[in-house]
Amino acid sequence: MSSWIYQVDAFTTQPFKGNPAGVMILEKEKDAVWMQALASEMNLSETAFVLPQAEGFGLRWFTPAVEVELCGHATLASAHILWEQGFLPPEEVAVFHTASGELKARKAGEWIELDFPAYPIGPSHHHQETSAALGQPIQALVESGGNLLAELATQIQVQNLMPDFSAITKLPFQGVIVTSLSDEKGVDFVSRYFAPRVGIDEDPVTGSAHSSLGPYWAQKLDKNELHAFQVSSRRGELEVRVTPQRVFILGQAVTVFKAQLVV
Repeated sequence: MSSWIYQVDAFTTQPFKGNPAGVMILEKEKDAVWMQALASEMNLSETAFVLPQAEGFGLRWFTPAVEVELCGHATLASAHILWEQGFLPPEEVAVFHTASGELKARKAGEWIELDFPAYPIGPSHHHQETSAALGQPIQALVESGGNLLAELATQIQVQNLMPDFSAITKLPFQGVIVTSLSDEKGVDFVSRYFAPRVGIDEDPVTGSAHSSLGPYWAQKLDKNELHAFQVSSRRGELEVRVTPQRVFILGQAVTVFKAQLVV
C-alpha cells in the first residue's frame, strides 16, 4: 500500500517558520504502535493521523515519544490539508473526533479557526522548583490543562530563556508554558512552551497551550480577543477569542512538501 504524508508549517504563512507537523490521511484504521513508529520516524513535535468517518474525521496526535490528548498546530495542519488536497470542500467545517472530544475547524478568509476547550486556571505551589528550572524569577504561576503556566516580567526574559530541561522533566506536569505581556505594538502577549517529558524540549508554536493562555490573559487584560506570538526561534502568530467554555484559536498554514510512504 502506498500513502501520502504531508509536512505543514502551522501558525505561519512562510515555509520553515511556525510549527511543522506531519499529516497522514489514513485509508483504514492503523494500530497505535504503527502510528507511534511513524511519528518517531518523522521526528516532528507532532504527527497527526486523520481517518475519514461517517460524520467527520477521527484524529490522533503523536510526538516522537508518546500519543497526546490535544494538539493545536497539528489540528490546524490537518484541516489545511483536508481543504487544500480536496478531501473536504472549503465551505465545509472540519469535524474531528479526538481524545479531547469533538473539535472543529473552519475557514475564516485566509485564516483557519479552531474551536478548542477553554482550560480552567488554578493555583500552583511549585514556584520554587519552577523558577529554578527556568532560571528566572516568576511573576505568577498557575496550573492549567496538565501544564504549569509561568508569567515572567518581560518579553526579553521569555525570548532569552534557556531552561534546564532535566529539571522541567522532574516537575509533575506535561510541560511548562512561559509567557509575558508583549512589548510589540498590537500584540497582547507572547509565550514559549517546553515539554521534555513528552519528547519535545521546546515546541515552536503550541495551539493547545492557548487553551490556557487565552483564559489567563483574557482575565488579566479584561478583553476576550487577543493577538499573540509564540517567540521560539521559528516564531508563530495566533489570534485568540475566549468564551466561558471554548477558546477559538486562529492561524494560517503552508504546505512544505508531500512524500509517498511505501509500507
